[in-house]
Amino acid sequence: MASMILSDPSSAAAVHRLSFTRFSNSLVFLRRFVGPLHVFSDTAALPRALCLHAPRSSRFITASMAAEPSAKVIDGKSVAKQIREEISAEVTKLKEAIEVVPGLAVILVGDRKDSATYVRNKKKACESVGIKSFEVNLPNDASEQEVLKYISDFNGDPSVHGILVQLPLPSHMNEQNILNAVTIEKDVDGFHPLNIGRLAMRGREPMFVPCTPKGCIELLHRYGVDIKGKRAVVIGRSNIVGMPAALLLQREDATVTIVHSRTKNPEEITRQADIIISAVGQPNMVRGSWIKPGAVIIDVGINPVEDASSPRGYRLVGDVCYDEACKIAAAVTPVPGGVGPMTIAMLLSNTVSSAKRAYNFN
Repeated sequence: MASMILSDPSSAAAVHRLSFTRFSNSLVFLRRFVGPLHVFSDTAALPRALCLHAPRSSRFITASMAAEPSAKVIDGKSVAKQIREEISAEVTKLKEAIEVVPGLAVILVGDRKDSATYVRNKKKACESVGIKSFEVNLPNDASEQEVLKYISDFNGDPSVHGILVQLPLPSHMNEQNILNAVTIEKDVDGFHPLNIGRLAMRGREPMFVPCTPKGCIELLHRYGVDIKGKRAVVIGRSNIVGMPAALLLQREDATVTIVHSRTKNPEEITRQADIIISAVGQPNMVRGSWIKPGAVIIDVGINPVEDASSPRGYRLVGDVCYDEACKIAAAVTPVPGGVGPMTIAMLLSNTVSSAKRAYNFN
């Protein structure tokens, strides 16, 4: 029996060793949206299987027992494009009706290339739909008070409707203090404890839902996946993805189980799921033997593995072994091109919603 590592960013000890069958030893690649890029040896790679895609004219998915490769690809890139077009139309309505342009402020601390790339992509996305972007770039040795001062200024600026602090922050800063300083009315990332608290409570509505989990549920909705009454398994319990994803599924009347680093028999539990959302940062962890025939899989993981044939020396894979999933699941998101594009689309959506709420515009 080989051992592997399952990462769990919400526990005090972020990584624990578990034993699973049919796996080789592997390092953990854990991303919190903007994790550093490490490369893994893809020792579990299998020959690529043929995936038959359903016609683009119909996104609706019917789960069925399938012996041949038949998984439908859930195209997050295409859905995100459609959502951006819808957002652009909403922004135009705001401008024409009340002369308001939604504004998003992003604060970047430090010189991490990956974080800078994410901020640049967000700015580009804002421009594409007509949202005004405000950007603050601070050096790595900036003080916590400097960041808080910018947050305070943006909190009071009526032209700013959303505030995003790019994570991770330098180690000398208290992330919780900084995130909590963003007023709940502009917390478009959805990380404020009051937003999460409202998400967890029946009969309460959060002002914003965290972007990546919101994108996962939006993909299920747009592909006609019935959630009510279904068994759903969320792999990973981070504050950013796993926990809010489980809360959203519960709101949709799914029966939800969370698999984490201390879960016994994770393969057996996951195999009972009609819907799987994996967000653990472990390349190809979820194999075919974990998947119930006809299940729908949303793969949040973005993990680089060694690939000598790639010009970059690596390729991106998810938490789910895509080739094996294609043979068993009814539908699966690819990596890249699945959940990733949806995260930014949901950020834009939250920003426009904030602007509309501020002016009571429907």
